[in-house]
Amino acid sequence: NKLGTQGERIERVRAIAKVVGAQMGSDHLAHEADIAARLAKADLLTDMVGEFPELQGIMGRYYALAEGALPVVAEASEQHYRPRFAGDALPDSNIGRALAVADKLDSLAGFFGIGQVPTGDRDPFGLRRAALGVLRILMEGPLPLDLAALIKESAASFGPGLLTAPVDGPLFDFMLERLRNLLRDAGHGQDVVDAVLAQKPTRIDLVVPKLEAVVAFQQLPEAAALAAANKRIVNILKKAEGEVGEPDVALLVEDAEKALFHAIVEVAPLARSHFQNEAYTDALRVLAGLRAAVDRFFDEVMVMAEEPLVRQNRLALLNQLAGLMNQVADISRLSA
Repeated sequence: NKLGTQGERIERVRAIAKVVGAQMGSDHLAHEADIAARLAKADLLTDMVGEFPELQGIMGRYYALAEGALPVVAEASEQHYRPRFAGDALPDSNIGRALAVADKLDSLAGFFGIGQVPTGDRDPFGLRRAALGVLRILMEGPLPLDLAALIKESAASFGPGLLTAPVDGPLFDFMLERLRNLLRDAGHGQDVVDAVLAQKPTRIDLVVPKLEAVVAFQQLPEAAALAAANKRIVNILKKAEGEVGEPDVALLVEDAEKALFHAIVEVAPLARSHFQNEAYTDALRVLAGLRAAVDRFFDEVMVMAEEPLVRQNRLALLNQLAGLMNQVADISRLSA
């Protein structure tokens, strides 16, 4: 009752369904998702669903077909409730997926926005189930959608002053925790899951490929040393004061730091190309070639030098290395 009428909810769901449909494919898909969203809750007004609530969506499909709606639009009336429980089937069509994501995100954003967040075992509005539904649809689709952007859109679709509690950050973190549990239950290693989710990925469809890339990286002979080096880099960078900036080649003094700088310059373009093409295993394999230069740097170079400019430049070099190494996952979390 704090979130308005069902009619107002439908307008919000229509808006998000159109956004999702457009991002998934085309204006045509967005248009059909809009029509499906407008019809999705109509059967809740009928005596049939009033008498038998378990028929919500099922009756919606029959009514939509009887009125001449496209079969794929009618089916979305039923399928947007999926998955209704753990292991349930997902929507079959892109229209059904768009509508399901929009409907569930509206519930999540709304309840988070009025402070009705699940606590302990209490989840009276089924928000954990809704979150897992969105995650499964994005991941198993797979759908190339930005979850953080969709959450922001959903929260913004509510009228001014309706939501009184923060939504974007808390809801995204809540969904990442649900994703962590989902991935662990699916058999992925805790260290690998923690390493990937530490980077707060917003493209959920890319999470499993990243997990697979990290597992492949762990098999490389250079992996353990690079993970340990990354852990060391993280601890060193915590001591940095202010902005670290970019390394300046003119301030490189030791041969070992010059060698690391040039090694990074050499492999960075290929690694970034692999990242952009979502070839994460190839990217990490390329970066594994930095091990010798990294080992030599830590053997021969004092990072926290007395000369401020030299010290800051070495920190910048390590920051550049960490930024390159940790685009798929926080490699430091793989270190024992």
